[in-house]
Amino acid sequence: MNYIIKIGYGLTSVTWLVLLFNLIMPFDNGIGMILYIFLTFMAVMHGLQVFIFHTLFSPQLTLTVKDYATAYLFGVFALLSYRQKILQK
Repeated sequence: MNYIIKIGYGLTSVTWLVLLFNLIMPFDNGIGMILYIFLTFMAVMHGLQVFIFHTLFSPQLTLTVKDYATAYLFGVFALLSYRQKILQK
């Protein structure tokens, strides 16, 4: 399971980099517009995942700003990582 989470962190990082690169140097032929839409969708969905993260894990863990940022950037993979921490306790 740890390998899956690490691979997920890597793939999510690459996705964020491509989407942010598109903001600086937009791709041609409509690909850039699709990536703008995907960036918006990803930002909203990860925001919802932070809400879920707060709802599920704040009673069991003391959460810091770093924890919320990790949940926002890596989404479900961060949630799985924190879930493992709680199950190990």
